[in-house]
Amino acid sequence: MTEKTVKDRVLKALERVRPYLQSDGGDIDLIEVTDDLTVKVKLKGACHGCPYSMQTLKAGVEQAILREVPEIKSVISV
Repeated sequence: MTEKTVKDRVLKALERVRPYLQSDGGDIDLIEVTDDLTVKVKLKGACHGCPYSMQTLKAGVEQAILREVPEIKSVISV
Protein backbone atom coordinates (compact mmCIF):
# COMPACT_ATOMS: atom_id res chain seq x y z
CA MET A 1 0.00 0.00 0.00
CA THR A 2 1.43 3.36 -0.98
CA GLU A 3 1.07 6.34 1.32
CA LYS A 4 -0.84 9.21 -0.18
CA THR A 5 1.22 12.26 -0.94
CA VAL A 6 0.80 15.41 1.12
CA LYS A 7 -0.85 17.06 -1.88
CA ASP A 8 -3.36 14.19 -2.22
CA ARG A 9 -4.24 14.49 1.45
CA VAL A 10 -4.65 18.27 1.19
CA LEU A 11 -6.95 17.79 -1.82
CA LYS A 12 -9.01 15.29 0.17
CA ALA A 13 -9.40 17.84 2.98
CA LEU A 14 -10.43 20.53 0.50
CA GLU A 15 -13.08 18.18 -0.93
CA ARG A 16 -14.57 17.99 2.56
CA VAL A 17 -14.95 21.77 2.91
CA ARG A 18 -15.84 22.52 -0.71
CA PRO A 19 -19.61 21.83 -0.29
CA TYR A 20 -19.81 24.43 2.51
CA LEU A 21 -18.08 27.03 0.35
CA GLN A 22 -20.24 26.17 -2.65
CA SER A 23 -23.43 26.48 -0.58
CA ASP A 24 -22.49 30.15 -0.11
CA GLY A 25 -21.68 30.64 -3.81
CA GLY A 26 -17.93 30.20 -3.48
CA ASP A 27 -15.25 27.62 -4.13
CA ILE A 28 -11.56 26.97 -3.55
CA ASP A 29 -8.61 25.86 -5.66
CA LEU A 30 -5.35 24.38 -4.46
CA ILE A 31 -2.54 26.40 -6.00
CA GLU A 32 0.52 24.78 -4.43
CA VAL A 33 1.94 22.87 -1.50
CA THR A 34 5.39 24.36 -1.01
CA ASP A 35 8.53 22.50 0.06
CA ASP A 36 8.24 24.10 3.50
CA LEU A 37 4.68 22.67 3.82
CA THR A 38 2.72 25.86 3.27
CA VAL A 39 -0.55 25.36 1.43
CA LYS A 40 -1.48 28.08 -1.06
CA VAL A 41 -5.14 28.26 -2.03
CA LYS A 42 -7.33 30.61 -4.02
CA LEU A 43 -10.84 31.43 -2.88
CA LYS A 44 -13.26 31.91 -5.76
CA GLY A 45 -16.77 33.13 -6.42
CA ALA A 46 -18.56 34.71 -3.47
CA CYS A 47 -15.66 33.75 -1.18
CA HIS A 48 -13.19 35.89 -3.13
CA GLY A 49 -13.16 39.32 -1.53
CA CYS A 50 -15.77 38.43 1.08
CA PRO A 51 -15.23 40.26 4.39
CA TYR A 52 -15.29 36.87 6.14
CA SER A 53 -12.88 35.16 3.76
CA MET A 54 -9.97 35.30 6.22
CA GLN A 55 -12.13 33.79 8.94
CA THR A 56 -13.32 31.10 6.52
CA LEU A 57 -9.73 30.39 5.52
CA LYS A 58 -8.39 30.08 9.07
CA ALA A 59 -11.34 28.59 10.95
CA GLY A 60 -12.70 26.37 8.20
CA VAL A 61 -10.20 25.53 5.49
CA GLU A 62 -7.01 25.57 7.56
CA GLN A 63 -8.54 23.50 10.37
CA ALA A 64 -9.85 20.90 7.90
CA ILE A 65 -6.43 20.63 6.25
CA LEU A 66 -4.60 20.37 9.59
CA ARG A 67 -6.92 17.55 10.73
CA GLU A 68 -6.09 15.61 7.57
CA VAL A 69 -2.43 16.68 7.20
CA PRO A 70 -1.05 17.75 10.60
CA GLU A 71 2.46 18.36 9.23
CA ILE A 72 1.25 21.40 7.24
CA LYS A 73 2.69 24.62 8.67
CA SER A 74 0.20 27.17 7.35
CA VAL A 75 -2.55 27.85 4.82
CA ILE A 76 -2.51 31.11 2.89
CA SER A 77 -4.70 32.68 0.25
CA VAL A 78 -2.99 33.87 -2.94
